[in-house]
Amino acid sequence: MINKLLDSSRTTKQLISVSYDVVILVFAYVGAITLRIGKIPVLTSQEILVLALAIGLTIVTLVKLGLYRAILRFIDREAIIRITIGAVLSGVYLAILSAVFDSPAPRSIPIIYMFIAFFLISAPRLLMRDIYQLARKHTRQHVIIYGAGYTGSQLAIQLTTGTQYKPVAFIDNNQTLHGTTIQGIRIYPPSKIKMLVEQHAVSAILLALGNASHAQRKEIIESLEDIPAKIQTVPPIADILSGKAELQEIRNIDITDLLGREPIPAHPELISRCITGKVVMVTGAGGSIGAELCRQIMVNHPRILILLELNEFALYQIEQELTQRTGNSKTEIVSLLGSVQNRDRMEVIMRSYGVQTVYHAAAYKHVPLIEQNIIEGVRNNIFGTMHCAKAAIAAKVETFILVSTDKAVRPTNIMGATKRMAELTLQALQLEAEHTCFTMVRFGNVLGSSGSVVPLFQEQIKNGGPITVTHKNVIRYFMTIPEAAQLVVQAGSMAEGGEVFVLDMGKPVRIIDLARKMVHLSGLTEKTPDNPNGDIEISITGLRPGEKLYEELLTGNNPTQTSHPRIMMAKEAFLGWKATKNLLSRLDAACHDACCESIQRILLAAPTDFNAEHSLQDIIWRETSNNIAQSVPQMPSDTPDPRQSEKNIASTLSSLSRKTPDTTFH
Repeated sequence: MINKLLDSSRTTKQLISVSYDVVILVFAYVGAITLRIGKIPVLTSQEILVLALAIGLTIVTLVKLGLYRAILRFIDREAIIRITIGAVLSGVYLAILSAVFDSPAPRSIPIIYMFIAFFLISAPRLLMRDIYQLARKHTRQHVIIYGAGYTGSQLAIQLTTGTQYKPVAFIDNNQTLHGTTIQGIRIYPPSKIKMLVEQHAVSAILLALGNASHAQRKEIIESLEDIPAKIQTVPPIADILSGKAELQEIRNIDITDLLGREPIPAHPELISRCITGKVVMVTGAGGSIGAELCRQIMVNHPRILILLELNEFALYQIEQELTQRTGNSKTEIVSLLGSVQNRDRMEVIMRSYGVQTVYHAAAYKHVPLIEQNIIEGVRNNIFGTMHCAKAAIAAKVETFILVSTDKAVRPTNIMGATKRMAELTLQALQLEAEHTCFTMVRFGNVLGSSGSVVPLFQEQIKNGGPITVTHKNVIRYFMTIPEAAQLVVQAGSMAEGGEVFVLDMGKPVRIIDLARKMVHLSGLTEKTPDNPNGDIEISITGLRPGEKLYEELLTGNNPTQTSHPRIMMAKEAFLGWKATKNLLSRLDAACHDACCESIQRILLAAPTDFNAEHSLQDIIWRETSNNIAQSVPQMPSDTPDPRQSEKNIASTLSSLSRKTPDTTFH
């Protein structure tokens, strides 16, 4: 019944409140006379008229005071003040009307009536509020708020009046606050967390850390890893003040909080040098890196931003997002469908719009998929880059920045080899270019990109596991997409021609440790032989084709520091255009013949340091195989070759007897 009443429409609730107050004011008047004369009275016509007019004026007064706008379940001190004013004025109305209409009621009646009216109007409302909170109490989750500052105190107010969470304690590192209370909630030191979680059956710890640094947040999160409760957070103060988020918006811990990596302010002159007032083109604009590049480019006001994308839906999404963000921006957004492998299309676009800067982010990056689609990987990553670069030279583009990868360093897979070959191609073309400056920016994994382990792990945890990790010793560098894109823009502005810039990725992260942290921070436990009743199992699946235990950023050990603390410059050998052109011609012929073995042989012979047979993880694998034989399942002997799909295509195409390529290089 209570729930039906609470779920009814706002108008219905207001009509019920008004009707109740009318009836209760009649009882208040009759009760006042009864208390005064000692018996239930029979009202005269004058008394009925006086009472009716007084009640009418009282209801109008309560409406004007806003009593009926107050939500019953959240009734507070201000509502009680309104009721007090309304009851006093109601007594005044009654006294004045009694005098005007010469009512026979005793003169003390308005005073008694005042107190009875106040009690009968306020008490049931407070009772209904308490009944509601009691009825919903069993559904509210007990939570601890970590941080008793402004953010934490405001969060407590919001949650106390809500229906989902019930704060039972504050935790704060400030010793002077220990033992004090906020909103009736006591503040404890961090050492009491485990006891409080068990005592109050706490389901989550909410981090209200305000403007705490990334390092501080990481330290706190790591201290909570063994606590059997979910770790969540509230939005940063900056997001709340800007309207991007609300204080009571509870979020899961962002994986960036686990990295503890402090952002470094961008150098304004580097950010704007190749963008502001210029015609900028982003290839692969719908991808994770390409889209973030577009967002950061828009902030720096290019004259025209050209979005080039092969995927129609991805292009539509980024176009819609940028259009909504632009507002009154004078930047013209041009959305174009097309492939970077189409040289003529690229040149026409660059010439027609007078492109000055190109960020080339169009590439296939998923290692296992490229192992199974070698020809398309070579066509897109190597020849797509070459065609874009030659179009840029022909159109006299000023700056061409290639978004590269750490997998291009001593690659052990086709994808990495194609990206290194793309770097070599640009370095060779730099020797031939008169007007165009080519440069490459190399970095590791970015959080939240397509194919990233973080969203995969989150989905696997949501589905109850298991979490799949390829090897217990796999480590990776991680960086956020916004930081990576910002550093790419700044590195491109430093280019003088042919450099390979390397981004400082911070400390590497062991993937299995990352998986365990994500399990624990979700309030779950890892299922192991020692803990068979755990929630989520972590399964070791074995390294995938071409996968390394760890990635590198440099082929040598002599990086040069630049003016930016997180951007280094690598000194690496490369070929001239004549030798590079010869390699590309042979690769093109192998692609025409659909001969994956020839492609692999050419890439192995090229100065890419490609080593598919004796990669670094093979050596480590042999050294540690005795220790991990029991924990890592072995691939069955009849496991199909991942390249078999393209080999089958190759045998079909070879029957067409196409012996020579029809492409020439100029």
